[in-house]
Amino acid sequence: MALKIENNPSASKTDSSYTGFLLLALLSLFWGLGWPAMKIVLSEVRPWTFRTVCLLAGGGGLLTLARLGGTRLRVPFTDLKPLLVTSIINITGWHILSAHGIAAMQAGRAAIIAYTMPMWAILLSRLMLKEQVTPMRLWALAFGFAGLFLLLWPDLRAVEAAPAGALFMLGAAFCWAAGTVLVKYFQWHMPATLVMGWQLLIGGIPVAFGAFLLEPVAAVTAISLNALLTLAFVVFLPIIFCHWAFFRVVQIFPANVAALSTLSIPAIGVFSSALLLDEPLRLYELAALGLVVASLGLTGLSKRSAK
Repeated sequence: MALKIENNPSASKTDSSYTGFLLLALLSLFWGLGWPAMKIVLSEVRPWTFRTVCLLAGGGGLLTLARLGGTRLRVPFTDLKPLLVTSIINITGWHILSAHGIAAMQAGRAAIIAYTMPMWAILLSRLMLKEQVTPMRLWALAFGFAGLFLLLWPDLRAVEAAPAGALFMLGAAFCWAAGTVLVKYFQWHMPATLVMGWQLLIGGIPVAFGAFLLEPVAAVTAISLNALLTLAFVVFLPIIFCHWAFFRVVQIFPANVAALSTLSIPAIGVFSSALLLDEPLRLYELAALGLVVASLGLTGLSKRSAK
């Protein structure tokens, strides 16, 4: 078998590409379906408790996969401070704010706001990494802010509409962007899968304390079978499998191809929420979705042209 692989590298490369495209398709599907799935669970489980289960189980699962792959779980001393900082911002901040945001608004709209993350990342990377803001990135910012304006305008105009959900999701998107920029800012001395696994566990510790202090433990015992199965889906597929698969995709394809794979996720989130949760789809929401997807695409193209 080893001789066959060595003598036919093109076949091996083709098989690897097929694996990569399959993983990309599964990533988009499961991360997109994760939005209505989270909404289902959050209708019965409080946000802090929900995120505690996701983070601790997800982090433990990723570290288990890393160990089974032969990677040592030791964290180098020089990585401790960066790991703590990125865990609090990228994991604790994102997961708590997004959980409250999804609980307070339609899952499809939450997904659209969440994927304005690249435009915040463009601004933060300019400030922290001194990256150039190219014309393509300026267009990405313009499309992203236009989509965001379309989504928020009805809530701002209607007195009875509570903007809390949108504000939570904006904060979550900003934390995601800041965490992403910080991960790039720091110099790491361990594999990316290990960084993500430890981030989930460390970022989950303050969330677990918050759940213990703020939410009754007894409330978990009343969860229905449907919500329990949906919670298992969220933990094993959107969190453990998709994080593992994304790192495999980055190994197979260029980084900009992996980044462009996120284009379909908000679309899947919006339409699956409409189908599974019977959420209405209005024209301005579809227009906002189109603008945010265009912003994501321009962001990915700007990364490719910069290389």
